[in-house]
Amino acid sequence: MKKTFAMLLAIVMTLALCACGQSAAPAATEAPAAAGTEAADTAAGEAAAPAYTFKLAHAMMENTPQHMGAVKFQELVAEKTNGQVEITIFPAGQMGSDTEVAEMLQTNAIDCAIIPTAKLSGFYAPLQVIDLPFLFPSKEVTYSVLDSAEFKDMLFGPMKDLGFTGINFWESGFKQITANKEITSPDDLKGLKIRVMESPLLIAQYKALGANPVAIDFSEVYNSLQQGAADGEENPLNSIVNMKFYEVQDNMTLSNHGYLAYALMFSNGTWDSLSAELQAAITEAADEAVAYERQCNADMEDGYIQTIKDSGTAVYELNDEEKAVFAEAVKPVHEQFRDVIGSDVLDATYKLIDAA
Repeated sequence: MKKTFAMLLAIVMTLALCACGQSAAPAATEAPAAAGTEAADTAAGEAAAPAYTFKLAHAMMENTPQHMGAVKFQELVAEKTNGQVEITIFPAGQMGSDTEVAEMLQTNAIDCAIIPTAKLSGFYAPLQVIDLPFLFPSKEVTYSVLDSAEFKDMLFGPMKDLGFTGINFWESGFKQITANKEITSPDDLKGLKIRVMESPLLIAQYKALGANPVAIDFSEVYNSLQQGAADGEENPLNSIVNMKFYEVQDNMTLSNHGYLAYALMFSNGTWDSLSAELQAAITEAADEAVAYERQCNADMEDGYIQTIKDSGTAVYELNDEEKAVFAEAVKPVHEQFRDVIGSDVLDATYKLIDAA
């Protein structure tokens, strides 16, 4: 009887152990499943992190169309690269002057920047073609030329050898003249000290008009006007308002005598590190951002003029006949810089303007 009981007890214990083994099996399969989920979560987190974080610099204030365009570019790049590329913006000259930032691009110390073409012309002279006075008759013609593949290839292509990868042209817009006297003809500029950017072409332009051009850094213009180091200056409306130049000037003339373009540039090191797919996505983002930036500028211009008028600064708009007098006075500047710009570049630009 005892033997029978012992045998039964052994059978029961064996069945219990088997039952325990069967319940343990699912537990063993659950552990790898949990580990797999954790690995997937980690992979998803890594995929969400940007593969590239780029610094973008510009000298304009945060309430300007250029900065608004930069923010749009930042958003579009993140969207079109599925978060692989992140842009960090450094506005208002935080990374240095335009010239310093350009030099940083050449050494790959910064990734990208929005820089006036007049400043970049110090590195590549043919860019001065954009600064020629009374070159573009309208915004529509200007955009048609600047956005054409032919124009971009002609100017940006050779800059690759200098360390720059040009993407497209942004704007500050058509330039106007402010001064402490009314300007309605070239004679009114004679003897006046007019602030310009550090550009041989712009200096020559005002010499042709009888003025005394002085190159002053953008950040010093307000003080220079206030203290009499300059009697006047030229800038697009957004710069005149956002830098409050109108506060220290009695008059503004709407002349549209020149166009101030900016170029979105990447350092070669940064651009060449990207795949063709990412380059295409960033280029597409840049083209959409520049259209947005130009529209912001157009939307704000009427308000800029009203702000200047409300301050007590007198605003005078040149008529077509008066513009023609100015254009004739500065016409020799085009030929004066033909060899500097390059006859091929100048003539090709004229043809693109005529076609537009």
